[in-house]
Amino acid sequence: MQVVPIALCGEMETEPCCEEHKDLAATPSETEVRETISDLADRDNLNELPPESAEERKDPCGEETESFARDNKDAEIKSPSDPGHENAETECKKHRKLRKTNSWKMVRFQDPSAEDDVLERDSSVESLFPEYATEEWTSMSFEQLFVAEDWKDVTEDRLLRKKVLEPGSPQSLLPSWGQEVMVKMQCVLEDRTVVEKDSKLVFVIGEGDVNQALEECVMSMQKGEITLLLADSQYAYGLLGREPDIPAWAPLLYQLQLLDSREKADPLTLPIADRIRIGNQKRERGNFHFQREEYSMAAKAYCVALEVLTTRGPDGGDGGMEAEEEEEVQDYRVKCLNNLATTQVKLEQFDEALATSRDILTLEPNNVKALFRAGKILSDKGEYKEAMEVLKKALKLEPATKAIHVELSKLVRRQSGDKETHQWKAKPAEVLGDNITPFLIPSKKKSLGISWKFILGALVVALGSLVTSVILTARN
Repeated sequence: MQVVPIALCGEMETEPCCEEHKDLAATPSETEVRETISDLADRDNLNELPPESAEERKDPCGEETESFARDNKDAEIKSPSDPGHENAETECKKHRKLRKTNSWKMVRFQDPSAEDDVLERDSSVESLFPEYATEEWTSMSFEQLFVAEDWKDVTEDRLLRKKVLEPGSPQSLLPSWGQEVMVKMQCVLEDRTVVEKDSKLVFVIGEGDVNQALEECVMSMQKGEITLLLADSQYAYGLLGREPDIPAWAPLLYQLQLLDSREKADPLTLPIADRIRIGNQKRERGNFHFQREEYSMAAKAYCVALEVLTTRGPDGGDGGMEAEEEEEVQDYRVKCLNNLATTQVKLEQFDEALATSRDILTLEPNNVKALFRAGKILSDKGEYKEAMEVLKKALKLEPATKAIHVELSKLVRRQSGDKETHQWKAKPAEVLGDNITPFLIPSKKKSLGISWKFILGALVVALGSLVTSVILTARN
């Protein structure tokens, strides 16, 4: 299933981005061509983290994104005079709206050919568990469920509880950390608004594909088991919620069935198409965590994506991959590495971010975002010479980018300040000989106990008093 990427927006002071230059004198046909090319380019870079300003709280690495609403706006061609077109447009909007809702949920490792079936299934208002429409599921308050005696605590803090509706196979083993599981589930808010539904959701436990509540619960379930799961917001979407359907601090109620569990497949044994699909889904999940400022989770997702986005085969070779496939995988690796480097900067892991940026430049020597980031980190570390070379290369590739000019100006000021500091230092004896006295700063004399200014002031006051007394005596 194709997952719509998370859209982030903004401009950043410390990361470069290419500015569009429009020809005002262009003919309508030229404009249409340029808009088409721009739209295609935007879609190619849709999943990358965007540039942002210094005033904003994020500083990802300048990759272009567009919001879902903007995609809809650009893609729609309004024709009020055509009723048939209006109906088609309405259906198209509904279709896009459904895609947007799904994109914020979780990673789905499904066959892209089954996308239409998935959308049809998710949009259904029918329950996935019609035979288990219990009172707990339909009407009871969450406050009552959290204290109910017939519910079992999944965690010791009693914030994650379950009630088994149908036991599973007693011979089956419980899923463990790192395994891949398939579940059927649906989820509601306390007002019973359905916010998640999937009859075949596949995820890997511990990789952050879904929220913590689902990961914790499936590890306590047997194959075939059907259960109700009540999750406090701390195990769901917490303070931020999940726009547009889950508010902040909202507890969730799940109906859940464990369909299957198995060992995670070795990425080196997967076809290239599956590697790209799964790798991009992991990267999108990383973007989701990054937007929520969950940087550790984002970095973990990007690292998992990089493990999948590989061109190596099981034998360590290239796996008989064609040149086009290898180029496509490399392109996605560059995007993922850029996002990882940005996240590492957020985590103040500057050495790791520099190493990641250099990995990007190994794959793509003229990647401006990686050049800019590497130059900035080198400048902050005091390695001015290398920083100057890297930033000059970035400026040559994108001379109109203001962020590069700003960083170069900072670097020049730092260099000049560093030189002035060295001018006042004593030069070594091996260069000047034994007589280095003229280059040493003389030590300051110890100050007397009473300042000479204080003594002078006291004398002036005494003389003034003496003159005044003499004048008064003469008058008398």
